[in-house]
Amino acid sequence: MNREVLKEQIKRHEGEVLEIYEDSLGYLTLGVGHLIQKSDPEHGQPAGTPVSQEIVDMYYDDDFDKHVVEAKHLVSDFDTLPENIQHVLVNMTFNLGGTRLGKFKNMLHAVETRDWREMAVQMEDSRWFRQVGRRSKELQQMVLET
Repeated sequence: MNREVLKEQIKRHEGEVLEIYEDSLGYLTLGVGHLIQKSDPEHGQPAGTPVSQEIVDMYYDDDFDKHVVEAKHLVSDFDTLPENIQHVLVNMTFNLGGTRLGKFKNMLHAVETRDWREMAVQMEDSRWFRQVGRRSKELQQMVLET
């Protein structure tokens, strides 16, 4: 897995904001889609509060690593998958979280059986696919090119 290429892709999909902002669901977030937790020093700060690049990078590195671990937990032989598929799974985990991606049972079964066409079909058969627009189509195309 090319971590730097994947991190740039996720950053392009998520965006990067150097302040606290409300995400599409109204949750306070910062940087590259980092949902502010009660344990974060930024907890309680209002939207619009500036955040340094250093802080954003720290959270992004931590969040990225956490989502790689979650993706590996969902697919037993993750490390043997084609790189494109690894990237798609980590990207989706970053976007959805491991718990929600874990509900994509048919898609994950297609991954386990290396049926990339079925994986692409199952990705499209979700509310997520319609909600995230260009991101889902790009990820689906990566699967179909595998």
